Amino acid sequence: MRVLVIDPDPARAALVAEGLVGVHPLEVRQAAIFDEAEAARFSPDVVVIASDSPDRDTLESLREASQTNPRPVVMFVDRSEPGLAEQAVRAGVAAYVVDGLAPARVRPILDVAMSRFALTQQLRGDLAKAKADLESRKVVEKAKGLLMKERGLDEDGAYRLLRKLAMDKGRPIGAVAADLLAFANILKGDAS
Repeated sequence: MRVLVIDPDPARAALVAEGLVGVHPLEVRQAAIFDEAEAARFSPDVVVIASDSPDRDTLESLREASQTNPRPVVMFVDRSEPGLAEQAVRAGVAAYVVDGLAPARVRPILDVAMSRFALTQQLRGDLAKAKADLESRKVVEKAKGLLMKERGLDEDGAYRLLRKLAMDKGRPIGAVAADLLAFANILKGDAS
């Protein structure tokens, strides 16, 4: 397991490392501040941020990093202000623990955070696929409508024609439908 510990206090960072004793293989790196370029070079399995209280710069850096290079992040803070936990979660933090940094708690919290992160990533992937599938269906429906109007086909006939074109071209039916609609717009003189 590769763990990047972000903490300006070496003694507090040592508590995190102490909580991971017995994890093999284990590589722990410590830094005073979060630097995405450094994190990307190290490629940690989990990032642990320990601080007195989270600051806006750290949360903003995490938000930007989680958009381009998502990874599980655990944040241990000594104190928290109202709303900071929500901001941290929105920035990509999988576990936000207030006044609870004890070596015996580190490993179970990291395990839960990594599991939660994996589940969240899977749900995001499923959502993106569902959105893409829905968009593809909309395009197919529009293309079927065009074929029904221009060729005088019924709905089944229009779908069969789209499916045959897709199979002949070895492309997804949604892509063929999008091409058909684009060509129809060009022929109508609509370049959008």
